[in-house]
Order: sequence, then structure tokens, then C-alpha cells
Amino acid sequence: MAGTDLYIGLMSGTSLDGVDAVVLSFSGSSLSVLGTAFTPFSNALRKRILEAHEPRSNEIHDTALLGNELAHVYARAVHELLKKKGIPSTGVQAIGCHGQTIRHRPDAGYTIQLGSGALLAELTRIIVVCDFRSRDIAAGGEGAPLVPAFHHAMFASPPVHRIILNIGGIANLTDLGTATVRGFDTGPGNMLMDAWIQRHLGHSFDENGAWAQGGCCIESLLHSLLNDGFFSRKPPKSTGRELFNVAWLESHLTGSEAPRDVQKTLLDLTSLSIARAIETWCPGAKELYACGGGAANAALMSRLESLMPGVEVDTTSRLGVDPDWVEACAFAWLARQTLRLQPGNLPSVTGAAGPRILGAIYPA
Repeated sequence: MAGTDLYIGLMSGTSLDGVDAVVLSFSGSSLSVLGTAFTPFSNALRKRILEAHEPRSNEIHDTALLGNELAHVYARAVHELLKKKGIPSTGVQAIGCHGQTIRHRPDAGYTIQLGSGALLAELTRIIVVCDFRSRDIAAGGEGAPLVPAFHHAMFASPPVHRIILNIGGIANLTDLGTATVRGFDTGPGNMLMDAWIQRHLGHSFDENGAWAQGGCCIESLLHSLLNDGFFSRKPPKSTGRELFNVAWLESHLTGSEAPRDVQKTLLDLTSLSIARAIETWCPGAKELYACGGGAANAALMSRLESLMPGVEVDTTSRLGVDPDWVEACAFAWLARQTLRLQPGNLPSVTGAAGPRILGAIYPA
């Protein structure tokens, strides 16, 4: 692989299912995916991450320990990936690790992603780039979403007006239809649906939206949820579990709703908030390519298609990248940008004062 650089990307998001790991080969401006691996979170670890979102006693100590534990999980994902592909750690330029977000408060000037880059570098003996969001926030930006820069590099196809939609725990889109790339969070993706089915059926997610499909949308509830001020806010904007959580949902419930009907309403909330955001802020879009876990939800994808009759709806597989791995690829790409001293943010997306080199570097 002479003339190529290998980078690893690690992503663990608001879905809290585990760590997506990819190894990419870069040659000039082109890249190829050499291998992928998924390392699931244990139920105990998932519970601790959820608890870390809430203020409590001794939280500084507890979150420091949790960050170290996550670093060990990330390191295991790296070792499994390299072993699977027969790649020595010395052959990898760097790891781009998003870390696990437990607090995202750009309005207050900070964001916290756990994962201990120092410990991850020690455990893998590979350069680690992490804490990507903080520099953008320091420059007055939202710190998220950061993947639109990668979407633009990989998927833009002028003059086609194309949308890349990531449906993770939170849904965010990249508008590739104008000279200035735009992107923002649209609201809940899978997060509320996952939490609701976990509570009522004990499942981690609603496979293909089958449970939701058996319910009926509660129009009054949907209207109440969509009245939240986030949906009408002008981009740039970002959000997370701080706003869209089960407590937020419960504040809109009467208690008499059938759980399955609530699930269908949540599916409609995700799909309708996405469709309205595209109609309002990305008029004239002709193509939408989805990635993230929601791209595998057949009911959700079908609903999106029905809400946007003039838009071709598909997944990023059509563009050559499996939808499960797009975000992890983005953080390998962002790590490369950092080491090359190239900006990783798009001010038109985040609202930052200008392009910035992102991330903290921990040498091997």
C-alpha cells in the first residue's frame, strides 16, 4: 500500500449501542474502507453513560472513571479491527475518536465527550485525535454537526441538489445543494423510539419499525411535540439528549396513551421533523441519501419517502459507503485533517467565526 495513509475512525453516539470502528486507506483525495468492526456496550456501561448525563454527587470522580473505561472499550475495538485485517498498529497514522458525549452546551460555551485520549494512545500506541467539538465552540460555533465537511468531500456532486441525512440518536443533515455547504441537527432520530421500546418491550430498538407500524399516530401528541421551539429555530443549530429525552416526552403525555401508538407518533415525529426541515431550509432538494442506524428502519425510510414525493430517497450504499459506517469514516477523515493542519469544520454549518483545525492530539 505504498503511497497510502491508514487512519482509524471510532464513533459511539447517542444511540449508546456500542463503538463503530473503521480503518481507511487514503491516497491523495480518495479513500477506501479496508475494514470495519463493531464493539457493543454492555448493559451496565450503557446505564452508567445514561447516568452521567444527569447532575449527581461525586460526578467528577465517576465521569473520570467512566472516561477511562470507555478508553479501554475503544482500545479493544481498535485491537479487534487491526487483528481482523492483519494490520500492525505501526501501520496506522492516527485514530480519530469522537468520544461519548455526556453534555453538549454550546450555549454555555462547552461540550464534554468522554474517552480519555491519553489513555487510548497509551493502550494502542497509536496517535489519537479527539475532542473535535471544543475548538469550534471556542470560535463561537455549535460544535456540531461536524460530519458535513466529510459529506462534502465524499458525496458532493454538483450541480445535483443532494442531501446527506444521518439518522443516529439525533438526526442531522448536510445540504450539498448550494455553493455554501449547510448542515444542522433536525431533532430526534432513533433516540426516543429506542428508549420507548426499551421501556415497554425490553428491546434495544424497533427493528424495521415493526412495532410502530402496528400503532396509530396520536395527532394531538405529534402536534404538541412539534411545537417545541427547537424545530422552528433557524440553523445553525445542534441538540442532544439534554433536550430530547424521555422526561421531555413524558411532559407531553397524559398517561392514557397506548404505548404502541406513542411509538408510531415518535416515528412520525422523526420523519416529519426531517421532511419539514428539508422543505424549509433546503428547498429544491432532489436526492436524499440516509446513513446511520435509522437508514435500516424500513418504516421510517418509507415514511420519509411518502413525505417528500419529489425527492429520490435512498441510503449512502448507493454512493459507495455503507450507511452503518459513514460517521466513523468521518472521524478518520477529521483526524487526517488535523494532522495535515487542515480545517475540519464548516463555519456555514456550525456558525463558528471561521475555519478551524479541530481536535486535541495525543502522541503515541
